[in-house]
Amino acid sequence: MAQRRQFLALGALSPLAAPALAQPAWRPEKSITMVVAFTAGGGTDIAARLIARFMERDLGQSIVILNRPGAAGEIGFSEIARARPDGYTIGFVNTPPIVTIPIERRSSFAFSDFAMIANVVDDPDGLWVMPNSPYRSLADLIDEARRRPETIGYRTTGVGSDDHLAMLALERAAGVKFVHVPYPGAVQIKVDLASGLLPLACTNLGDCINDWRQGTLLPLVQMGATRWDRAAELPTLRELGYDVVMGAMRGLAAPARTPSPALQRLALSVERTVENAEFREQASQQNLPLRFLGPDAFATELTAMDAQYRELWSRHPWRD
Repeated sequence: MAQRRQFLALGALSPLAAPALAQPAWRPEKSITMVVAFTAGGGTDIAARLIARFMERDLGQSIVILNRPGAAGEIGFSEIARARPDGYTIGFVNTPPIVTIPIERRSSFAFSDFAMIANVVDDPDGLWVMPNSPYRSLADLIDEARRRPETIGYRTTGVGSDDHLAMLALERAAGVKFVHVPYPGAVQIKVDLASGLLPLACTNLGDCINDWRQGTLLPLVQMGATRWDRAAELPTLRELGYDVVMGAMRGLAAPARTPSPALQRLALSVERTVENAEFREQASQQNLPLRFLGPDAFATELTAMDAQYRELWSRHPWRD
């Protein structure tokens, strides 16, 4: 499995971050729509609403959040891609779906339909069960999966999502098979996991860490390259002998052909937001692992990711 980028603790910006952007000439003259391709209340939506509040202050215009969940992000991503490229419609894009959806099926958008603005969050995946689960560790889960192949169901935020690809990579590494049950977002995953409909979920640490601290969910493992400082007691898959690193980058994009001055001004607004001490404190409270990348660095990373997943699809095509 291709290595995921190292996410950063909230105390520092990425060394890959672009230098401070010069003040562009474009200024928005009306409200901006920010499309979120996942359900309200999930990790992407929480990040989007927080960032929008601070960007509004910087841009001097309101930002309206428009949730368009479904099809693992394809519905919302398609709406961003089809929007008028004038700077007034932007959206949150998540990895890997922004690159994997056009690889795995004939989708209504292509990766080339977007102009990257900036990345903001890089959130590692985790495996979650109920506190009364018989699986008290990853070893318990793997042992049971080997005894009863293709009987343990798990939830993710969709086919080709980071959660789904993480579980497929774990299956290959451990020699086991689970049963995939895709969901439109993390909120419903948590609700149905708590109700006992299925015994296992794979979703980002930031989505469920408060539930863990409140004792309503139990994590078995995290999937970052190293331990996130907010989950320092939780081992990584690598530490347990499985070379799997996976998570979700969350950033902002606009339709391709959006004028460069508008993109530059929006990117500057995101950069100022991430550097804002008040924003960073609120991001910490909302368990958002920050990793700022400017437009060029973000686009470069996603282009490399696109190539990596195309190569992976040729060897191990992921399907429902």
